[in-house]
This record gives sequence, C-alpha cells and structure tokens, in this order.
Amino acid sequence: MIDTNQIFNIKTEAQFNTLALQVFKFQFENNPVYRSFCDLLYKNPSDIKTVEEIPFLPIQFFKSHQVISSQKTIKKTFSSSGTTGSVTSKHYITDLKVYEDSFNKAFETFYGPIENYVVLALLPSYLEREGSSLIYMVDSLIKDSKHTESGFYLDNLSALSTTLKRLDAAGKKVLLIGVSFALLDLIESNTFNLNNTIIMETGGMKGRRKELIREELHSILKQGFGVNAIHSEYGMTELLSQAYSKGHGVFNCPNWMRIITRDTEDALTIQNTGKTGGINVIDLANINSCSFIATQDLGRVNNNGSFEIIGRFDSSDIRGCNLMVL
Repeated sequence: MIDTNQIFNIKTEAQFNTLALQVFKFQFENNPVYRSFCDLLYKNPSDIKTVEEIPFLPIQFFKSHQVISSQKTIKKTFSSSGTTGSVTSKHYITDLKVYEDSFNKAFETFYGPIENYVVLALLPSYLEREGSSLIYMVDSLIKDSKHTESGFYLDNLSALSTTLKRLDAAGKKVLLIGVSFALLDLIESNTFNLNNTIIMETGGMKGRRKELIREELHSILKQGFGVNAIHSEYGMTELLSQAYSKGHGVFNCPNWMRIITRDTEDALTIQNTGKTGGINVIDLANINSCSFIATQDLGRVNNNGSFEIIGRFDSSDIRGCNLMVL
C-alpha cells in the first residue's frame, strides 16, 4: 500500500515519476475496471517504463462503472452536475482525508494559508444538488478560514455586494469564488473597484447564459470588479486535485498532479508540449480510484509544465475510444 504522505511530499520530477509508476502498478492490481482496460490494450506494469506509457482511462468510465482501487468502505460519493435524466459521473471516496489534504495543500501552495482570507462563495448551481466535490471543498475552506464573514451567498446579491465592498475597503484579503453566470449577475447590478480581493471563477454558465470564450468572460469580469486579473480553478468530480490560474487562463498544478496531451486523432498517442490535444491528467491524489484519466477537454501544455484549456471535445469528436465498453 502506498503512503499518501509520499504523494503530498513530492518535491522533484524524479520523485513524481517514480511514485506515478508505483501508483500505476497498485491500481493495475487493485482496480478491476482499470485492469480490464489495461488488459484490452495489452498493457502490463512490466511493459511500462515511463509515465507517458501508462494507459489513461477515458473519463466516461466514471459514468458507467465503479472506478475504485480500495477495499475500504465508501465514505462519500461525489457526482457531477447533469441535465435531468442524464447519466452523471460518480467518484466513490473511501478516504476523505486524502481529498482534504489535497485541496488544502494545493490552495496553500498557490495562495498561502486559508486563514489569511475571508472566503465568499457564490455557487448557487452547485448548492442545488447533493454530492458536489466543489461545495465540499469550499465549505471546508470557509470553515478553516475562521472568519465570521466567510460563507455562501445564494440569491442575495445585494448583501454580498455590501459585504464585499466593506471587507475590501477595510483592507481584508478576500477570496470571492463563484460560478461564471453568478459573477456576471453580481457585476450587472453593482459597481466595484476592488484592491484586496481575488476573483476566482470555477467556469460554467450551467445553461443560464450564453457561453463565452474565456478572454471575453475575463475581460467583462475584470472591468466589472475593477481588478487586474481573474483567477480560475480547474477541477472536476473525477479528480481529487485542482490546478489554479492567477490570470490569462494559464494553470499550474500542485506537485502531485501533471497534465499531458494526447493526439486528437489517436487517443493512445502522447504529444509533445506546445501542441493542442486532448487533456490527460495524472492525479496521484486519486490513489483510491484511478490516477490516470483521459478527459474530454482540449488544451496545450507549455514547456514549464503550465497548461491552458482551449475547449472541449464534441461527443462526435471522440476517437480511439472504442475500447470503452467493457
């Protein structure tokens, strides 16, 4: 069994690569769904010498199978949002402390101690349903901030506006984290000129508004809040780690997470950095599910390991995944 402390104490690329290969071997042996997928590709740990050779499980498996590498009792099930009647992804969690360690350590890596911030959350679409991993994370950050002003704001945009202006004017460090459509709603009814606040969007119009390209969305939000940059969080139900962008849509991963891209025409071919392709994620915090996931996002990885999200595959664009039906 792999000690999760090893995962969160990774310091070098060599440590990451060594542990990733160990995690692959562990999940090959303990995750029946992943093992079946690897067997179909005729991939065995004895064949795998580099991280790039590890098979990446298509993310759709989280909708159709129980992707789990642990014999322990399931403590919580995170589920993705979806339209009525649609099949949602489910991430079965056997150790919540791994998730808590992941988001706490990642946030502190990029932003410092959470106690330094008042956390204001504007995530109405996520609060409407059970099982949101984002709500679990933000609720924990709110509690750990230990500021009485921290909390969720739903439809009371007037109260949020008043609180935000007061805290910012008083010199308090504020993190306003919100879904895109709700942040747009807030600036349409209020004017801001913020100096001490980080605005972090979690993406998504959730069908409430017309989708905007990132540059347009961030331009509107920067003007509306009076800030120089819009921060972003890149995460999903199927991952227990998040990457963060401090502006311009350029994301950085914590030390236990990596992004590589695959060829859009051949899902089994890994690309060099700088080329646009399908986003593959290595998330070693997913030790109890699957750490090697082929997402439906399109993007590119820069030479320094940072990455950008360009868009998403249309379902008709998914190629090379005919092995998905086990």
